[in-house]
Amino acid sequence: MEALYILVLKNPTVALLVLGFLLAGVAIALKPGATTRADVAEALLAYFLLCSIGIGYLYNFVMHAFYGEMVAHFIGWADSPFQLEVAYASLGFAAVGFFAFKNTLAVRFAAILGPSAFLWGAGGGHIYQMITAHNFAPGNAGAVLYTDILLPVIGFTLLWLKWRAEREPVRHASHVRAIRT
Repeated sequence: MEALYILVLKNPTVALLVLGFLLAGVAIALKPGATTRADVAEALLAYFLLCSIGIGYLYNFVMHAFYGEMVAHFIGWADSPFQLEVAYASLGFAAVGFFAFKNTLAVRFAAILGPSAFLWGAGGGHIYQMITAHNFAPGNAGAVLYTDILLPVIGFTLLWLKWRAEREPVRHASHVRAIRT
């Protein structure tokens, strides 16, 4: 059990992504009536926004604001006053992520767009540090790097799936009855 705690604490972005998918699975399983593609897409997107964006960036805020020296060491950098700026930007992303949990596609797009710019920029910075400074610290070259690149891809894919599912015509009369009841 201790190993699981350490894994989660060292890889919160992966843990929160998995938690979001698990919560989506529970929401889908508990949904009464027939489950449509739109229901599945909704649950996956909503819980991605709640966990990976909302909770993930709230966690990032806490870590950079209150444990900056430890985070800097984990990334392989010196502690810096700029960590507070990253913390407050993360707090803003968290707020939008929580707001987008059950909101319109436009709000959800915004909740994915801002963090995506941040993550892809951070991922580029991590790669640059690996090449120029040979920084292969776990917070620079480990799971953090992969999730910097993949979380936006996952977010935009889930958003597209939700958009597509909403526009998909209902093909079977049984689905129409299930949706109306």
